[in-house]
Amino acid sequence: MISEAKDKAICTSLAVFKPTRLLDFVWEKEKERQWPKEKLVQFDQLNLFESEFQIVRKLPYKFSFIFEDDSGQRSKLMIEDWETGELFWNCLYRKGGDEKLACEDVRKKYFDDFAKTKDLHFFLGTTLMHHFVAPNPFIIIGTFHPKKILQYDLFNQLPE
Repeated sequence: MISEAKDKAICTSLAVFKPTRLLDFVWEKEKERQWPKEKLVQFDQLNLFESEFQIVRKLPYKFSFIFEDDSGQRSKLMIEDWETGELFWNCLYRKGGDEKLACEDVRKKYFDDFAKTKDLHFFLGTTLMHHFVAPNPFIIIGTFHPKKILQYDLFNQLPE
């Protein structure tokens, strides 16, 4: 998949990926807790159909999965899903502003719930600035986590 992303003839930029083994879900503090002024200036230039445009709050943490693929290759990929951010803000509110407890709750949801009890898949995407230069240009842009489907023995009765 990474080789397809780097091949200019194919240029894969979106993919669905199922990790073979999930090892951890971690967070790291962002260096800057607010959007830099130069980034905000870019938003001032936008006129999205002349509607009200509200800038999303910058997350003070980067969240990442650590996992192995079917060849045993270990990777760490950041998740930049809008839902992850909203989960963090909701957890922060419920934990009375305690960021460590909020991050632990985000981890519980993604690692203890989605990764351990569901059939977790990643929606992956690339960013323009990293597409051809990064060793792995992909980031997690979303998750798909349906219930695990168990295959029953053909000769035994199905559970009721």
